[in-house]
Amino acid sequence: MEKSIEYGLEHYIRSIPGMNAVDPKMSSSLVLAYIGDCVFDLIIKLMVTGKGNRQVHKLHEETSRYVQASAQSYMMRSIQEQLDEEEHGVYRRGRNARSVSPAKNQSITDYRRATGFEALIGYLYLTGRYERLTELVTVGLNSMEQKEAEEDGNHA
Repeated sequence: MEKSIEYGLEHYIRSIPGMNAVDPKMSSSLVLAYIGDCVFDLIIKLMVTGKGNRQVHKLHEETSRYVQASAQSYMMRSIQEQLDEEEHGVYRRGRNARSVSPAKNQSITDYRRATGFEALIGYLYLTGRYERLTELVTVGLNSMEQKEAEEDGNHA
């Protein structure tokens, strides 16, 4: 069996010189959110590009619909009831973290909830809980699709 199939991407990333493991339990909520933002962005970009080739501008527009704070806030509300105690604690600490970045065209409530969402994604990624991460992201994305379908139905 080819080694690249035998091992996941994480195995190869860890082999990069100078790469150190990140302990999610010792990382601040904003560090978890920083990682979670990147992981979620990658998930969404892979999803969007998987729908077929288009102009990069169109890909960016569709990606932006999912990665903006209001969308992440909406998704977080839909998955919140499914969190266990540990996950809820990670989310709450991320939501309550004091960020130096102001909310860009977003309400502070959405921005803080989105930061909690990203912290949770980062935590699940760094703890290797990929199945749980994808489960929660799927619930969130399904809720967004349902919301958009309802809005389209109301505008018809």
